[in-house]
Amino acid sequence: MASKLILITVFIFDVIAFGLAIAAEQRRSTAKIVQDSEVQYNYCVYDSDISTGFGVGAFLFLMASQVIIMAASRCFCCGKPLSPGGSRAWAVILFITCWVFFFIAEVCLFAGSVRNAYHTKYRTIFSENPPSCETVRKGVFGAGAAFIFFTAIVSEFYYICYSRAMESFQPYGRETGVGLGAFK
Repeated sequence: MASKLILITVFIFDVIAFGLAIAAEQRRSTAKIVQDSEVQYNYCVYDSDISTGFGVGAFLFLMASQVIIMAASRCFCCGKPLSPGGSRAWAVILFITCWVFFFIAEVCLFAGSVRNAYHTKYRTIFSENPPSCETVRKGVFGAGAAFIFFTAIVSEFYYICYSRAMESFQPYGRETGVGLGAFK
């Protein structure tokens, strides 16, 4: 049976990561172009930078939940062999899917946090073209949150299938060598 403590801990970490990613999407930095007091140049003014912290927090909580699941399942490749059957097949499929979703979620969160922390220092002097105030595109943290959700579901099912396959393993009870009788 899958450990309920591990499932609950991973679920809580994933919910926290999802909430932080949603908060990061809602609090993305916005910028506006401002002229100096002498009207000689334009520059960008950015509001709060809190979504970078939310994105990094979601990144770390998702990573922690993935580490817990992989440590509990010995990363699927270490430990005793799993018994053949449907549970092992699903565990393999869900293991690969879990890592793909995890990687996409982490890339979205990391890229969004880095891009949100970047503030254009550029300014224009006596120019008609305003400076380009770089901000995170809408939906980067939202995509990260969606893949956190997918990762949470798949990793929970992976751990359950892995536990079922681990429990049903029966070692071979007879002699493993080739039995030879006395030859006369």
